[in-house]
Amino acid sequence: MYAIIETGSKQYRVEEGDELNVELLNDAEQSITFDKVLLVDDGNSPHVGLPYVPHCTVHAELVGEIKGPKVVAYKYKQRKISTRRLVGHRQRYTRIKITKISVAA
Repeated sequence: MYAIIETGSKQYRVEEGDELNVELLNDAEQSITFDKVLLVDDGNSPHVGLPYVPHCTVHAELVGEIKGPKVVAYKYKQRKISTRRLVGHRQRYTRIKITKISVAA
């Protein structure tokens, strides 16, 4: 059984036991519930939402917060020595583990 959830304006395909990095969540709780489920497939017939599947939730537990790889950008103007600048950024993510996909009949 798998589901497609929406969080942080992105969509993820998840199964029970999966660990994935999503955009930083401000929840300090250990358990997280996603109710924006776009599709659930149990092997027999897929349930497609318009836009979300009613009475369907995906439960996850918080593993921790991590930082992504450093993204480096250079700002440079030609023929100007004093306008070279190095800019770096590291995106913060929340690592979650999917524990249960529940669908009400």
